[in-house]
This record gives sequence, C-alpha cells and structure tokens, in this order.
Amino acid sequence: MWNKLEKTKGESHLANNVPIKPVNLVYGVDDRPPVFITLILALQHLMLMSASLIFPVLVVKATNGSPEEMQGLVSLSMIAGGVGTILQALKKGPVGSGYLAPEGGSEPFLPAAILAVKTGGYPLMLGMTIIAGLFEALLSRMMHRLRTVFPPEVAGVVVFMVGAAIIPVGVNLFFGVDTASPAMDPASLIVAVITFAVMVGTSIWGKGNLRQYCLLIGIIIGYFFSYLFGLFTPADFARLSSAAMIAFPYMGHVGWSFDMAVLFPFLIAGLCSALKCVGDVTTCQKINDAEWKRPDMNTISGGMLAEATKTVFGGLIGGMAHTTCSANIGLALATGATSRVIAYFAGGIFILMAFLPKLSVVFSIMPKPVMGATVIFCVTFMLLSGIQIFTSRMIDTRKTILIGSALIFGMSVDMLPVLYGSVHPILQPVVNSSLTLATVTVLILNLIFRLGIARKEKLEVLPGESNYKKIIDFMERQGGLWGARREVVYRAASAMNEFMESVVTLELTAEKVVMEVSFDEFNLDVNIHYQGELMEFPTARPTEEELLHDEKAFIKLSGFLMRNYADRIKADSNKGACYIQFHFDH
Repeated sequence: MWNKLEKTKGESHLANNVPIKPVNLVYGVDDRPPVFITLILALQHLMLMSASLIFPVLVVKATNGSPEEMQGLVSLSMIAGGVGTILQALKKGPVGSGYLAPEGGSEPFLPAAILAVKTGGYPLMLGMTIIAGLFEALLSRMMHRLRTVFPPEVAGVVVFMVGAAIIPVGVNLFFGVDTASPAMDPASLIVAVITFAVMVGTSIWGKGNLRQYCLLIGIIIGYFFSYLFGLFTPADFARLSSAAMIAFPYMGHVGWSFDMAVLFPFLIAGLCSALKCVGDVTTCQKINDAEWKRPDMNTISGGMLAEATKTVFGGLIGGMAHTTCSANIGLALATGATSRVIAYFAGGIFILMAFLPKLSVVFSIMPKPVMGATVIFCVTFMLLSGIQIFTSRMIDTRKTILIGSALIFGMSVDMLPVLYGSVHPILQPVVNSSLTLATVTVLILNLIFRLGIARKEKLEVLPGESNYKKIIDFMERQGGLWGARREVVYRAASAMNEFMESVVTLELTAEKVVMEVSFDEFNLDVNIHYQGELMEFPTARPTEEELLHDEKAFIKLSGFLMRNYADRIKADSNKGACYIQFHFDH
C-alpha cells in the first residue's frame, strides 16, 4: 500500500480556492466601497467605456449613414455594453467571470461589421453579430478541454497585443494627429502632457482617494485646459445644446439577415474576441490574487459566456458587438480598485446614458488629447501585465520563437499597413488588426510547437556521482519545454537532489536510481524507482532522543525535511523494490 503524506502548511486558502488580496489593492474584487466612492470610480470607467463609442461611429461613417442611424447604433451599443458589464461581474451561475471587466471595445469586430454593412446593410451586420455571439458561447463551453491550447504564453501575448493594438490610436490622439490633420498640433500636445502628468502624479504620489481618482482628476484638468486652448469647437457646444434631455434610441436600422459570404470574418472576430476575453480575465485573476499561479478556466468560461450573451443581445436589439475593455482593467489596476460593485454602477449608468443624450454628449465630446493621455496611461499597465503573464513560466527556444514571432507579425500590421493591402478579402479580417494577426499566429505556432514534446521523461543517476548539475539541467530543459512554473520546477529539482544525497549518506542503494518525471498543466510528478532500502517520510520530526539511540532516525529526519519541497509524497516497497513519488501541484 502507498504511504500517502500531504503537506498542508500555508495551503488552506488554495484548498478553498480563495484568492489572497494583493497589498496594492485598496478595494479588492469582493470588497464593497462606500456608495459615493463607488460612484466616482464608476464615472472614471465610464470615461473609457464612452471612448469606445468611436467604433459604431466608424461603421456608420464608412457607409455614409444618417445621423439618426449613428445615434441609434451608438445608443443601442451603450445598452448592450452596460448589460455586458453587469453580466461580466456576476459571481454565481454559469454566466460571468465575477470581475470588474467592463465591456466596451469592438476592435476585433470592426472590419467584419463594416464589410457586412457594405454588403447587406445593418440587418446583415446584426444577424452575423448574433452568429458570432453563438460561436463564442460554444467556445466558452469547451474551454476546459482547450486549456492546453491556451497556455500562459498565449494568454500573455494576447494581453500584450491588446495594449499594443491601442497604441497607434492613443499616440495619434495624444499628439492631435489624424487623417485630416497629419501635422502635430502643439496645443493638443500641451494639453495631453498636462493631463498625463496629472494622472501619473496623482497615481504615484497621491494619497488616499487621490490615487483612486487619478483618471477622473486628470480628465477634469484636461477638459479645463482644452477649453483654455480652444480645443472645444463650436460644433461641440452645438451638439451639447441641441441634444435632448431624455429620448428613446432610434431603431429604424434594426433588422436581421444572414449571408455565408461574411461568415468567416465574423467567426474570426468571435474567436479573437474570445481570446481577448481569455487574456483580460486572466489579467483580472492575476491582479486580484497575490499568489496567482495559473488561469482559472471556470471564471474564464463564465466571462466568455457573459461576453457571448451580451453580443447576441446587442445583435438582437440593434447594437454592435463588444469585447472586454482592456484599458478599463488597466485603470482598475492603476487605481487599486477592482470591486465588482463598481461594474454594477458603471453598467447601470451606461445603460441610463443611452436614454439621456445630453449626458452622453458630455462624454462623447471628450477632447482628443485628453482621450489620448487616458488611453496611454491605461495601456502601460496592460503591456506589463502581458509580459508578466508569459514570463510566469519557464521559457525555452520554442517559447521564445512562439512569443517573439507572434509579437513581430502582430505589430507589423501597425508598422507596415500597406504590406497587407493586397491580401484576399476573405483574409482581410485576420490582417486588418494587429491583435487578430498576433492571436492567430500564436495559436497556430503553439499547436505546431507542441508536436514532439513528451509529457514524460526519464533520468537515470548513480549514487556517488556528481548528480546536482545533471538533475538541474534535466529539469530546466524539461521545464522550458513544458512551460512549467519556475518555482515548481526548482522545488522538484531540489527534492530530487536532496533524495540522491540521502541515498549516498544513508546508503539506501548502490544501484542506479530511475527518476521518471511527468507533467500536465495541473501536476508535476517525480516517480523514483530503485532497489534497496525504502526512504521514510514521517509526518513529525524525530526527537533528539530518537536521533541518539535509533539508527534509522536520520533516515526519518532526512525524509521529514524532504517533505518541505513536495506537496504530497507516496512511498512503498516490495521485496527490495522501492517506489517513491514526489507530487507538486502546478
């Protein structure tokens, strides 16, 4: 029979699946900030969520739509985004990740949406949006089986590229550059620098609520200086004065049709949206758990299903598809406030704004330099989160090529946009976005590079030889191939070396020792086989009396100390054939 020993010290929070709140968070995901503070924090998120309304505007402008169609698509997209933000924060049931992950961006869907509207009008865009949502819902139910397809290096690349994809937009806004005005605008640059400096200053040196309100304070200062520098146009004031206080969204464009000709672009958009959600929810897990180790597929599946539900809902009511807004997650990290209660406030107000045109105009006329400073401030946190995720595992040559190639080809879309101009229209949705191309590249390379990697490897060592470097090199090589966590690999290597030292010191065997190491995403096991005397692993340290009088006490002491490395140990022997397993939770 196996003698099973478990290490329980410091693992109660892991057993209960309760995350440890990081010290840099003022309000963690389960905290309930005071109502006034929650409202202010929600307003900051609304600023970023409102910036995403540029996507339905771009769709209408690309097809020369009417002002009524623009108002309707924007307002109904706001309702869908607000509902999605609330659904995303739900903790119980199959729908929702339980995190503050506002829904706002539509980057992956923009090329497909424009193609659909040009091909068959708004009904085709809305009908295919529903199909994309159903496809994402299907993916959400398969996430547990697809876990090996989405290791941390894939999720990390997606998170990094989510931030990198926004850089061109943020930088152009920061410097006041657009197609109509390609030259840098000095006034815009001054306002952007002041706004960014206020956000950074209050975030780093601010105390108490100042740090939490860093974005809102920066935006208010930015609005003030924008007014001083004349960046508010007469058209902005006209829009504000002419907007009604209360109005129902225009729905004349609502209808549904389907066309196989645009199915592939929408499926690609749905896949990229799902992977973006994987990256964003993984980031939420990481910033809310001081001892984060691996992506939790339960919350990721719930988050994807919430996003899919909102996408279907948006298509039904006449709004654009949304994805989780990475900039908002960066804002949550910057302010140290990740409470899901903020999502309920932000989502509810966003829905309300759809029926209050004058209030929504206040957000929509945000000056470009203020918007640019806001985007850049939040993107800095997303970029670093992506790097931290894909470097949380050991990286070998395969992983280096995997990560580097995906980032290079992804960023080439923004650096060399003309390069992909002649690509076939069917593939345009893949190459029109740096995020999409990087995501497709990292997925394909990950599947290819997994070929030839054995999940079980054997190492044979002889007692008395210098085995330390041999064991370390073996484990580093395998850890890199498997993409295992460095800390777990080194604990396993330490246990293996400690065991071999004990074999020599205690003369357990003079024959070769076979160490078979196996790995999956959840477990790393070291199975040891040898002929000789069985090592003992007592649960209690031998007393001084036992050490003085019991000749086997030192074997027990060595075995007791070895338990500090492994999470569980099994040991058994049969007619001199000894079997030992060191198990490490991964």
